[in-house]
Amino acid sequence: MLLAIDIGNTDVVFGIHNQQEWIHQFRIPSDSSRRSSDFEAKLRLFFLENNLKISEINRSIISCVVPDLKHVLKETVQEMLGLDPIIIGPEIYDQLKMEILSPYEIGTDLVCNATYSYYTYKKTCLIVDFGTALTFTVVTAEGKILGVSIAPGLKTAVKSLFSNTAQLPEVPLVMPESAIGKNTVHAIQAGILWGYVGMVREMIMQIKKEVGQDCLVLATGGLSSILTPLRDEFDEVDKLLTLNGLKIISEIVK
Repeated sequence: MLLAIDIGNTDVVFGIHNQQEWIHQFRIPSDSSRRSSDFEAKLRLFFLENNLKISEINRSIISCVVPDLKHVLKETVQEMLGLDPIIIGPEIYDQLKMEILSPYEIGTDLVCNATYSYYTYKKTCLIVDFGTALTFTVVTAEGKILGVSIAPGLKTAVKSLFSNTAQLPEVPLVMPESAIGKNTVHAIQAGILWGYVGMVREMIMQIKKEVGQDCLVLATGGLSSILTPLRDEFDEVDKLLTLNGLKIISEIVK
């Protein structure tokens, strides 16, 4: 089985794949102060609670956008599983047979997303990732990453508003029916969530215009299902898209 680890700015996501499907996923906050032993203790407890055997894991792969945690989780895998995990980065990109834009700058999670889209569809794709940051990644049918656009994610926007105002509360991310708020909570939900609906639609339209052709639009990230008015904009919505990219890379890289 495969243990895939996606280290994001908010959470570290662990996925276990049994050659047919993802049988388990769980997440731990991306706390840079944690040591490898802390993550190992959490992992061992998860394996125990879900009746999983450590000995059944024979491959592991890591994507990381939090530099302080990359070596911590690598050490966790080495100590717990006795494996050297594949680390996503410029050193392995030539094996993907893709053209990676700015390989030392682009987030490894976006490379995983791009890899999934290229190897799954072999068509020009736009991947919208609703994470800590809202990202738009364009990949051609030939596997060339044309570029990326980045905006604050939904939670980031809400947290920024809450943190920098004296009287506005932190609100749940629930799509309101009306764009006209009737109270403070509704007003914030309307402004941010309907505002993001408009931004995502405009970005999709503008990117398609600049690409000069129609393209598949894929959505991922834990918040990808919140903006319900956007459902018809996407050809696929898959919260596990990044993990699926990690799985594909694990099968390619030697």
